[in-house]
Order: sequence, then C-alpha cells, then structure tokens
Amino acid sequence: MHITEIYKSLQGESTYAGLPCIFVRLTGCNLRCSWCDSEYTFTGGRRMDSADIFSEVMRLSPGGGLVEVTGGEPMLQERELLPFMQRLLEAGYTVLLETSGERPLAQVPLGVIKIVDVKCPHSGEADTFALENLHALLPHDEVKFVISDRSDYEFARDFVSCHELARKVNAVLFSPAFRKEANGARDASHCLVDPQDLAEWILSDNVPARLGLQIHKFIWDPALKGV
Repeated sequence: MHITEIYKSLQGESTYAGLPCIFVRLTGCNLRCSWCDSEYTFTGGRRMDSADIFSEVMRLSPGGGLVEVTGGEPMLQERELLPFMQRLLEAGYTVLLETSGERPLAQVPLGVIKIVDVKCPHSGEADTFALENLHALLPHDEVKFVISDRSDYEFARDFVSCHELARKVNAVLFSPAFRKEANGARDASHCLVDPQDLAEWILSDNVPARLGLQIHKFIWDPALKGV
C-alpha cells in the first residue's frame, strides 16, 4: 500500500474521541473538498508491504488497541486494504475506517467500524456519496457531516431524516469545518461555522446527532500534522 504516515496520537473525532489511537494514513484521494486539511496526502507517500505496516502498528501499540485507517481515501487501495484490516481484527485491534462513502463499502470486513463522511454542499463534492452504501452500514458504524454554513447544516439535517440514519448506525456526527489555513490559536475561531450556532440549530430542530469537535486541533496547533 502507499502510505503517507503511521503515528500514535489521540483520536480527535467520532465517538472514540480522546482515546489513544494508531493512525495509518494512506496516500491518494479522488475528491477535492474545499476545507480539506489533508491535501498533503494527495500525492507522494511511500510503498509499504502490508506485513511491514502491521509490524509498525504492533510496535506502536503492542497487544491490541484502537487503529484508524484514513487518508486521503483509503478505499482507493481496497485490494490490499481489506485483508490488512481483517488481519488487524484477528490480532485483537479495534479498527476504524474513515471514508467518504464514494467507493463501495459492502466488502469491508464486518468487524471494521466505518466512519462515513457524507459530503455537504459547501465541500464542493456534494452528491459523491453512493446511496447503495446505506445498505452496507451496520449498527456499530458512524456517519459524519462536516458543516461549513447553514445550508450544509440543512442538507445534513434533511439527509439524516430522509434516510433514518439514527436508526441504522451507532452515531450521527455533525462537525464544524476548520479553515484550511488555521494555525496558532487553539480555539473555535478557526471553525467555519460557530459551534454554538451549530449546537443551537441541532437543539432547535431536535436532530438526533452528536456535535463533534476535532479535539486534536484544540490540543495541538491546528496546522500540525502527525497528531
């Protein structure tokens, strides 16, 4: 697989936020979201054998723990990725897969927790989520919407209601987008939509969603990579 980086940090998002986690970040993405904070993964990286990647995970977290496979878009490397994730599961790891849902997810090993980032209009990649992937969602999975403005919120709210997502998955996550150029201050001033506004919209409309903040961007400089 082509790998951008492998590192240990705290999980910054999802219902697993705050837990120690090994991140396996794959290289390459076929989308170009307006707020993307991982553009450095689009090209480059290095070729690593799956066995070497597994060994590095074992070194960083011996005997199990939380592993997130992310990118980029990991499912672009599906052929090698799926057996690699199955090996992690069999070794006792809890495996998270961060994906846009643009690629088919039906073949993802059942034990993998899919965190599916459905793109909102302001991302510039609206309508890229493959609706057939709704049938691949399992009760332990999570669906995330990165929100930049009121129209993004309304899209996410209506998508959740139309597809009864709260009945299908463990969590629906609404997360304020961060400015790509964010650096220095570790506070909500970098969010494209004020978290307080987003919280009040969720409460007003009684949306069955969890407000998620990228906590790693509040712990470390938001421009810092590998955390």
